[in-house]
Amino acid sequence: EVQLVESGGGLVQAGGSLRLSCLVSGFPIKDYSIGWFRQVPGKEREGVLCITSTGGSTHVADSVKGRFTISSDIDKNTVYLDMNNLKPEDTAVYYCAADQWSRTYFYCSGFGSGPEYWGQGIQVSVSS
Repeated sequence: EVQLVESGGGLVQAGGSLRLSCLVSGFPIKDYSIGWFRQVPGKEREGVLCITSTGGSTHVADSVKGRFTISSDIDKNTVYLDMNNLKPEDTAVYYCAADQWSRTYFYCSGFGSGPEYWGQGIQVSVSS
């Protein structure tokens, strides 16, 4: 059974940092396109940071460039989103997602049908 389980969210003051984790079961993350998305009520889901299945390309939303990074631990089959210098506008529900054919990466850029697998989402709130 495929599962993506996010953790590490919470409430932080502006300027602070958080690390989100996405523990994946059911497939090896090294062979999959992985990404982080976020959504605010009433708005469309936004691609934040996504990588292709080969790891050769990374999409980074302009709003988080220089502040957020994506990484992974193959042994733990876990993907991370490190968020620094957080701003109130980063407040959202964050989702990790994946697929085997880089649809996640292209969906992050605003194209295509989207990932095959999604996590349940986790709340990140940034106070001013």
